[in-house]
Amino acid sequence: MIDKKLLAEICEAPGAPGHEQRIREIVLREVTPLVDEVKIDNLGNVIALRKGSSDKRVMIAAHMDEIGFIVTHIDEKGFVYFHNLGGFDPKTLTAQRVIIHGKKDVVGVMGSKPIHLMSAADRKKTPALKDYFIDTGMSQKELEKHISVGNTITRERTMIEMGDCINCKSLDNRISVYILIEMLKEIKKQPSNNVYAVFTVQEEIGIRGANVSSMEINPDFGFGLDTTIAFDTPGSTKREQVSALGEGACIKIMDSSTVCDYRMVEYMKGISKKHKIKTQLEILPAGGTDTAGIQRMNPGGCIAGAVSIPTRHIHQVIETVNKEDVRAAIDLLRCSVENLHTYDWSFK
Repeated sequence: MIDKKLLAEICEAPGAPGHEQRIREIVLREVTPLVDEVKIDNLGNVIALRKGSSDKRVMIAAHMDEIGFIVTHIDEKGFVYFHNLGGFDPKTLTAQRVIIHGKKDVVGVMGSKPIHLMSAADRKKTPALKDYFIDTGMSQKELEKHISVGNTITRERTMIEMGDCINCKSLDNRISVYILIEMLKEIKKQPSNNVYAVFTVQEEIGIRGANVSSMEINPDFGFGLDTTIAFDTPGSTKREQVSALGEGACIKIMDSSTVCDYRMVEYMKGISKKHKIKTQLEILPAGGTDTAGIQRMNPGGCIAGAVSIPTRHIHQVIETVNKEDVRAAIDLLRCSVENLHTYDWSFK
């Protein structure tokens, strides 16, 4: 059962990289009653600790930030220009509403040259970010009462249920924020290890939050928690789909920034089998996650793996996940965290 009200609040809250204030407030409200200690570090990561019965430390990271933009210029007619914060496919911006976060929130729409006025050659070109501007319907004088250069911009979209799925903007990575909160709710007994649930910042521009929090925590074990590509749609093949909706949570083997510890992969596969959790294996050829920061940004490194949530239409406002995959991810993460002390972690 998914807490749809909480998930919608988490997904719809703004939080461009480096400006995670509003989503952080929700996280703090939810996790504070569930943990023994909670703090915010200098970069803005929320580090929540459930104390264990040993000195071992396990770090789980779910990033709070979403891809967005930052205002670079307001012209004499009131049109807004911007720079991206995170990776975008420009063609997905056509016909979208956005919200500019200044002294107050201002809604605008992404505009570009009308197709009726494009030459045949222009129509064949792939859109670029520089081809877009934001129209708020306000004059420069009126608009500058509310926003200025340096304000962030996020995409406007509400969450809906769609068949067996959830559909919204920013499920990358707000679905993982939700999963980590739910896992904390479901750990009823004192864990065998100190569990650090870290809600990180600035992942979309270079896993910055995970890097600094891993250096502080110095974990023995670690789990990244993020979305992954589900290219299980028309035109794909089994060989290239990475993951598929409805086939369970993913156990990551590698992505472009991480080769997961083979011991952790085997451990998670065993946990999945023992607890009858539906899973699939993930190899992501492009794209990285907080797992990399957890694994290597500490003295001696960390035995790290990752739980990934299959997601269609990533980095669009129509990101889609399957409800049963979400449930499987919660179960896989919880069981993996609770049973670390039962495994032989020696190299063999």
